[in-house]
Amino acid sequence: MNMKVSLAGVEFQNPVMEASGTFGSGAEYGEFVDLNRLGAVVTKGVANVPWPGNPTPRIAETYGGMLNAIGLQNPGIDTFIKRDIPFLKQYQTKIIVNVCGKTTEDYIEVVERLGDEPIDMLEINISCPNVKEGGIAFGQDPKAVEAITRACKAYAKQPVIMKLSPNVTDITVMAKAAEAGGADVISLINTLTGMKIDVNRRTFALANQTGGLSGPAIKPVAVRMVYQAANAVRIPIIGMGGIQTGEDALEFILAGASAVAVGTANFRNPHATLDVIEGINDYMEKNKIEDIKSLIGAVK
Repeated sequence: MNMKVSLAGVEFQNPVMEASGTFGSGAEYGEFVDLNRLGAVVTKGVANVPWPGNPTPRIAETYGGMLNAIGLQNPGIDTFIKRDIPFLKQYQTKIIVNVCGKTTEDYIEVVERLGDEPIDMLEINISCPNVKEGGIAFGQDPKAVEAITRACKAYAKQPVIMKLSPNVTDITVMAKAAEAGGADVISLINTLTGMKIDVNRRTFALANQTGGLSGPAIKPVAVRMVYQAANAVRIPIIGMGGIQTGEDALEFILAGASAVAVGTANFRNPHATLDVIEGINDYMEKNKIEDIKSLIGAVK
């Protein structure tokens, strides 16, 4: 039985990774999960300088998921290169570094710094607010998506994954814009914008007022968007949004994703990624499927 998949020439032993921001950069979960068993580890977002993130409270539980407004708190690229890459290099798993920024120049600086590092792919988080354009996220304007993709590709030495925001009218427009800019892979979906109000305190549950909704509640939206994107572009897709089990992951694969990422489930169950890998394996055995590639986009 073959669970290997290939994304932009990078071969993964299986299609399962964790979603950026839900695993730190591997060290926190290394005690619970054998990182060698994952297809890849996706790091938390890394910027050119340390970001303090948003004021607290910045996490709130919701029905079927959670809201977060962490604000991409991270130690910056210097610390990341010195501390996190050497830790991850102890393992056989592939390394995907998630990159964030507030201007195109910020992204390019990080992409350039990572050029000679021993990592496998870059995932560009375009849900970041574009400071120069008045705070609208890069990922909400197709022209900006194409431009930031092209800029990152011009400096990147590793294949580039563009992580798409679902907070748009038509995901296929954004997927095509990323492809036009030269993206090697796209990943989706990032969180949906949501809000929670504390009725007893009569104020917002998050200091930021709004946050990103993730977890099982968003899975049907995510599956639909992955299906639409898969039928709009020719490049591979990493699907994510509410995956907790092998069956959840298989929905994304059947919809057209070549790989999947497990996010919020890691907070509730540190072994979630391994459960998903085992669930896919069991399904393939039960249904006598020799190669996982035969399942990718099988539902039309």
